[in-house]
Formats: sequence, C-alpha cells, structure tokens
Amino acid sequence: MAQDKQTPSYEQAREELTEVVRRLETGGLTLEQSIDLWERGENLAAVCEEWLQGARVKLAAAMAQRETPHPNTSDEAPF
Repeated sequence: MAQDKQTPSYEQAREELTEVVRRLETGGLTLEQSIDLWERGENLAAVCEEWLQGARVKLAAAMAQRETPHPNTSDEAPF
C-alpha cells in the first residue's frame, strides 16, 4: 500500500484505533460521539487490514521467489 498524506502508517492507525477503543470502553459519550468514534474505528481497522494484507502479499512473493530455483544459483557446473 502506497502511503499518501491521508493514509496513516500501520503503526499510526493501530495506535489511534487503540485510543478509539479505550474511549468507547470508558463511556460517558453521547450516542452521536459514540457512533462517530465507532465509524472512525471501523475506518482505522480497514487501514490496518489493508497494510497487513499488503505485507502478506509481499511475504508470499518473497517466499515464492526463495523457493524458485534461479538459473545462476543451481548446483550444476556451468560447463
């Protein structure tokens, strides 16, 4: 996932999501405030999931590349 000015990093999104959950659990908010926080939390969770999915894809590609033999790294002598 390419980071732009409006998309927080995974760490930023996770940290803010933790704060949203803490505020919701603490209570004392109006219904409107709770709904706004819930929606923000859903958005942050989606951002985290997108980052994690991107990391899974990169990891799978790296593992596949590692398992694929390369012509220059075979055990056979070139001549």
